[in-house]
Amino acid sequence: MDRKVCVAPMMDCTDRHERFFLRLISKNVLLYTEMIVSEAIDRGDKKKLLSFNIREKPVALQLGGSSPKLLANASRIGEDFGYDEINLNLGCPSKKVQKNKFGACLIKEPILVAECLSEMCAKTKLPVTVKTRIGYDDVEDYESLFNFIKTLKSTGVKTFIIHSRKAMLGKFTPKQNLNIPPLKYEMVYKLKKDFKDLEIIINGGISSTDQIKNHLNKVDGVMLGRTVYHSPYILADIEKEIFDNDKISSRQEIIENLIPYVKNEIKKGTRLNQIMRHTIGLFHGQTGSNFWKRYLSKNMCVRDADVKKIDHIMDKVKLAPQAHLEGQID
Repeated sequence: MDRKVCVAPMMDCTDRHERFFLRLISKNVLLYTEMIVSEAIDRGDKKKLLSFNIREKPVALQLGGSSPKLLANASRIGEDFGYDEINLNLGCPSKKVQKNKFGACLIKEPILVAECLSEMCAKTKLPVTVKTRIGYDDVEDYESLFNFIKTLKSTGVKTFIIHSRKAMLGKFTPKQNLNIPPLKYEMVYKLKKDFKDLEIIINGGISSTDQIKNHLNKVDGVMLGRTVYHSPYILADIEKEIFDNDKISSRQEIIENLIPYVKNEIKKGTRLNQIMRHTIGLFHGQTGSNFWKRYLSKNMCVRDADVKKIDHIMDKVKLAPQAHLEGQID
């Protein structure tokens, strides 16, 4: 599986509807689920939590947790559902996540994490990977990061996704943790030099194909997050420039291809806004992007959106540039 470019797991963003939408733009990037807690998989509605459309593949399941047994069972179940990879979240810094003892606070407990990973690897044939940060609070020296990765490597895990910021546990909000701790790409580059046999993927603050190309000279892969969510059509540039794929759908074609999916999902009880909210950034940077955002916000991203409006959405897509000039909204 090619992990050259992947889209980060993002809570309230990378649900199955977002992943289907992104796959209409890019056939090559690896997609990730939102973090799903292993205990929820153990106790909850597995089908509701884990089902996805086959057209989303390749897609990785990201798990949160600190129980070796529950994480191992969730890994096995994830394989049964057809995921391509199982990823353990060691990067989320939110207080709620810390309270339940998973995410970035587990960087403090490498032996427990290694036990979790060993059990996970034993229960699935899928690749088990790790997403972590370079450190936490006052611990962000390279030696600590090196020793942490060395301990986890002993479990047989070969792929590490490194968010190039430390996590400030309990001191910052999740949003602040995405912006305030400085990016330290050099630490990730050094990891690749010291662990040549591992697959090292860099994450954090990456927002252009030029940046991706630069990082790929020094590490094995790049993970993008918020940039893709706010400006999803960047995936078209990535297809062309990173994967040498010229068969790219236009923005209009993407919406056209999304309509049958939307109609099918509505029959199953999905609300229109649950899908269309992910498309708000599709025309980012284009003439008519504000018209598109306003139209969606007013007509399709409200809870009681009229499903009949989907039949006329292509008219709005084609009208967007002209409507922008004329100041129209409806």
